[in-house]
Amino acid sequence: MAALLPNQFQLCYKYIPDSIINEIMLLNYCFDYKNNREHLMAKQPYVFAQFLSLIPRYEFQRIVKKYKGDFHTKSFKCWHQLACMIFAHIRQEDSLRDIDIALNAHASKLYHIGIQQCPKSTLADANEKRDYRIYEEFAKSLMQRARREYARSELALEVDNAVYALDASTIDLTLSLFPWAKFRTTKGAVKLHAMINLRGNLPAFATITDGKVHDVKAAPLVPIEPEGIYVVDRAYIDFDWLWSINQSKAYFVTRLKKSIKWTRVISHPVDKSVGLRSDQEILLFSKNTKTKYPKRLRRISFRDETQYRTLVFLTNNFLLPADTIAALYKARWEIELFFKWIKQNLKVKSFYGTSPNAVKTQIWIAMIVYLVLAIIKERYFLENSLSQLLHFLEVNLFEQKSLFSIFCLNSRRIPVKELGEDNQLKLFEY
Repeated sequence: MAALLPNQFQLCYKYIPDSIINEIMLLNYCFDYKNNREHLMAKQPYVFAQFLSLIPRYEFQRIVKKYKGDFHTKSFKCWHQLACMIFAHIRQEDSLRDIDIALNAHASKLYHIGIQQCPKSTLADANEKRDYRIYEEFAKSLMQRARREYARSELALEVDNAVYALDASTIDLTLSLFPWAKFRTTKGAVKLHAMINLRGNLPAFATITDGKVHDVKAAPLVPIEPEGIYVVDRAYIDFDWLWSINQSKAYFVTRLKKSIKWTRVISHPVDKSVGLRSDQEILLFSKNTKTKYPKRLRRISFRDETQYRTLVFLTNNFLLPADTIAALYKARWEIELFFKWIKQNLKVKSFYGTSPNAVKTQIWIAMIVYLVLAIIKERYFLENSLSQLLHFLEVNLFEQKSLFSIFCLNSRRIPVKELGEDNQLKLFEY
């Protein structure tokens, strides 16, 4: 017993009551535990290094090799460019100069993180010259990984099908700095077309075009999945494309334009207490539209009392209840929230380069950051929002803390088998 007590109590331990001895030993244990914990925490890799380690580097390097991204490059490789741009997105740095200053402030730590110091001219050249398709293809590979992670997540609607929302968002550019992106007379822009899987609200498809490209022009690029449900607004009403969805044994839900002529075939009873006004089977009337879409369609009228307006939906799905069709279109709002999140939390409203390649590179790396955070959130059952996770990263980037402790503090459940001996997150297996 004496050997377990602090030195100052070993000589007189026999005169001290057992209850006091137990309290002294408990305090001593807590003191040692605290010191050991602090010692272990001091040896943790930097949070930024741990976050970068979660990115599947082997897959990234495979894509880099495909596009010869590191060809004739001695030091500042594509991986370093990706790391610096991820840093810029997380910190939302305003310019290349700010990125340079922020990284130089932590110059002694960069080696341990696995990246190099990045003069602004070096990063600028990389963004201008290195093929943006490297980051586009890598982002799309992460989309597939994210889909597998969220495959079992619940959908708010009672629908077994995969449900997708498709839309586009304009990213404004200054015409004097981006003359190639002419959108209007005095305005420049590019357009981000994206489709999200409503099971997890994750991007399942994305492409970047000039701002002038109409939304529906990018629709044929979207992969159509049999039995999938594609929810779009009225801008996507192109009956050639809608017919291709029908021929692929998939479904669409959209709003009916007032200019479209149709004739009623049959009406079905509806429950007006839930807001429904009509449920009809129709045929397109005009010669042009009837030729493009010769089969029956379903027209559903719904009264939205919250906004005091009547909405009319058009779909080729005759199986789901009419109120479910209305709820599906309402869920389309999630893609608007996705665009809002990207623009508010990552650096896609101002750019570090002025060429088309630099702009696209920056947008695709923003998508990569979003997807990695989303995969982490689902893999480890985190209660925190993506905004909170991003904020945790921002304030702890150069701290020597466990990423496990930062991200998983409020988790629902931590799969122990997927944690290393050092309690670090392991996101991908190689």
